[in-house]
Amino acid sequence: MNPWGSNPSSKRRDKLYIIAEVLEIAKEGTLKTQVMYRANLSFTQLNEYLGFMLRIGLLERIDVNAKAVYRATEKGLDFLQRYREINELLKSESDNGCRNNVKIPPPHLLKRI
Repeated sequence: MNPWGSNPSSKRRDKLYIIAEVLEIAKEGTLKTQVMYRANLSFTQLNEYLGFMLRIGLLERIDVNAKAVYRATEKGLDFLQRYREINELLKSESDNGCRNNVKIPPPHLLKRI
């Protein structure tokens, strides 16, 4: 279950949504297979996301009882909090309609500054 509500306006999940979902799953630390099943990712997708998230420091891999456990880092938790705030902001704007006739584009169309 998604703690931020449903994925906005599409059945297809975008990359930021999946990253946030993986971080939510890994907040306390979890096994790779649990991430795969709970985030509904293929093995290939899982490895791509985990590799990317490890490289940029959103996740860390630690060994616990000879098993690899993935846990969100402080940077990852910060990302998750900011993602929630932005999602709430966009949700409240879409719930109120457009303000001053200014429409906010869907998240996947917003450019990174």
